[in-house]
Amino acid sequence: MSEKEAAYIIDEEQERKLILKEYRRLLKKAGGPTLSKYDKKQIRVAFEFASDAHSEARRKSGEPYILHPLSVAQIVSDMGLGTTSIVCALLHDVVEDTEITLENIQHHFDSKVAEIIDGLTKISAVFDFRSSFQAENFRKLLLTLSRDVRVILIKLADRLHNMRTLDSMSRRNQLKIASETMYLYAPLAHRLGLYFIKSELEDLSLKYTEIERYQSISANLERYKRIRSRYVNEMIKPIKKELEKQHFKFRIAGRTKSVYSISNKMKNKGVGFDEVYDLFALRIVVDAEPAMEKAACWRIYSIVTDYYQPNPQRLRDWISIPKANGYESLHTTVMGPNGHWVEVQIRTERMDEIAEKGYAAHWKYKEGSEDSGLDDWLRKIREILKSPESNALDFLNDFKLNLYSKEIYIFTPKGDLKILPKEATTIDFAYEIHTEVGNHCIGAKVNKKLVPLNYKLSNGDQVEIITSKKQTPNEDWLSFAVTGRARSRIKQKLKAARREIALDGKDILQRKFKTLKIEFSDSNILELVNYYNLTSFTDLFYQIANKKINLKQLKALRNGNRIEVPKPEQKEENKIADTIRETKKQSDELLIFGQSANTINYQFAKCCNPIPGDDVFGFITVNGAIKIHRTNCPNAIQMNSKYGYRVVKTRWSSEEKIAFLTGLKITGLDDLGVMNKITNVISGTLRINIQSISVDTVEGLFEGIIKIFVKDKSQLDILINKLKKMKGINSVNRIELEEE
Repeated sequence: MSEKEAAYIIDEEQERKLILKEYRRLLKKAGGPTLSKYDKKQIRVAFEFASDAHSEARRKSGEPYILHPLSVAQIVSDMGLGTTSIVCALLHDVVEDTEITLENIQHHFDSKVAEIIDGLTKISAVFDFRSSFQAENFRKLLLTLSRDVRVILIKLADRLHNMRTLDSMSRRNQLKIASETMYLYAPLAHRLGLYFIKSELEDLSLKYTEIERYQSISANLERYKRIRSRYVNEMIKPIKKELEKQHFKFRIAGRTKSVYSISNKMKNKGVGFDEVYDLFALRIVVDAEPAMEKAACWRIYSIVTDYYQPNPQRLRDWISIPKANGYESLHTTVMGPNGHWVEVQIRTERMDEIAEKGYAAHWKYKEGSEDSGLDDWLRKIREILKSPESNALDFLNDFKLNLYSKEIYIFTPKGDLKILPKEATTIDFAYEIHTEVGNHCIGAKVNKKLVPLNYKLSNGDQVEIITSKKQTPNEDWLSFAVTGRARSRIKQKLKAARREIALDGKDILQRKFKTLKIEFSDSNILELVNYYNLTSFTDLFYQIANKKINLKQLKALRNGNRIEVPKPEQKEENKIADTIRETKKQSDELLIFGQSANTINYQFAKCCNPIPGDDVFGFITVNGAIKIHRTNCPNAIQMNSKYGYRVVKTRWSSEEKIAFLTGLKITGLDDLGVMNKITNVISGTLRINIQSISVDTVEGLFEGIIKIFVKDKSQLDILINKLKKMKGINSVNRIELEEE
């Protein structure tokens, strides 16, 4: 039993009261007094069924397991989903974690509940080192889109509660789960329009991948909370008064940017917390009839801009043309009191519910209207899933491309609107029209001008596709195709073409075997596949047809009517597996510095330049070496989410005295001798060696990049704090050094 489990004192009566309290809370969220007797009974039966199934189980924290499905069901209810979804949320782990079968579920409930539970049950297959277990799992999850999108919504609720309770997990699992969440689940929540889930998933991921950064931003937000509240109250006074005067039914409040959003701004602009100018926004939500929604929002926009000057570059109209995930709102940025820029969001109650609850609310308001962009997106995902991919990671990359991307609006020659991701090219638009149009596309006319296939489209372009029956896709197209639909169709066509070429190669090999009197059998062909280190018969035939393989070698390999080849070298994935097995024997004690490290081939990753004291992890490369990365490395999320099985526990030894290269970006007033004072603190006071200094000055301000050698993170922190206290220094931030 772990320390955390031991610390959890079991009091059966107290636990029973806690479970009942959470159950009553669920009923209240599900509708309370308005919940029908039938729905209430269904939820109660599911709760009792799950309670019995998980009666002996406990979570890592030591608490009763049933509290987890209860919490997931509450989140599902917050999404606005109905009784069937709540029942499935309560039952989502019983088939995977207990003796209960899908047949049991179907017997006690119905086929729809059983179908959703089946979609939520994870893969239990043999681990494949060439792919990612999580990628396979995620693909199976998405396959259920063809049947019921509620599977995805419940899975997102499950992931959110797991993230809320991640403290009880090991550091390695925290990194893996948080990275998966940031890589896939948060973008998926965004694409399905679930803002409140997306935002919390991002913040919680940051909490575990960049601990210090998360804590620092959270502390600053708390420090400014009262000041922000006073500012918002002062700013909304005249707007509120005018809205009441014009008899609007509305609510208005301030909304602080999420920790993750602030962190991104700080990174992208290279600034400190105090330099992020739009930390909060105002949201005005008006109650309006469907036919009057657009007019009401623009009237409120007029009132806001009567009092505060708008920034003309920051007007976003997602009411006239909603985002592809169904999001509708009018955004403007205005100059508030005391010279602060403030974003103002204007929307109706219907728009607000869709913005927060996404797909679930979209269905509530759809009521037989035409398909939305969200339905269109789901259809495209189903199409991608229908075309089998040989590699789950390949599929995953294509799918993820369009999750977080910004959108552009493109028009056909007849004026029909198509929504594509930013950076989309002519070929993406062609496949958006029709698969055959894409397959035979040779170019396009954009705004009446002829452009090539790789031309990047811009917002508002009008595009006419030019085709030729002689044209077919080639490998180069994948280098500029952006949408999952286009990439999937191109790969599909290339595979078909590859198979046709492979048939020629098969005929060539068959004739060669006949000449040499070798039996044309699967076992002989397999020997050649292994000899040439290929993955399939098709690969072998394709290489032969393209004359990449010299069949003269067959004479040397012939033994009677059979082929015998030297034993092939150990395959790459087996090398990785052996390294993992060897490393895992000592992974609990793995040191970056110290005796055990001497037996392991490791390097420091140049993409993030870790130094002693940084939170780090080891990543096993394909050649069996281990590279040490910071947990907030730009590549960390992808490595932990895609290749979690190659991540090993890593920590620093406190005895090492080697110096490590890192970088600082310093900004401030360009006073006489300021750089001399800075270098005196670094080299003189703290005796830290400087590798290089570069300084730019613009209009009385300077920006300096200093590369220094430090012994550990604590020494770097001391230096940063000393520099920040110097007169005339605006900001001091650690930066990533470019690989040399």
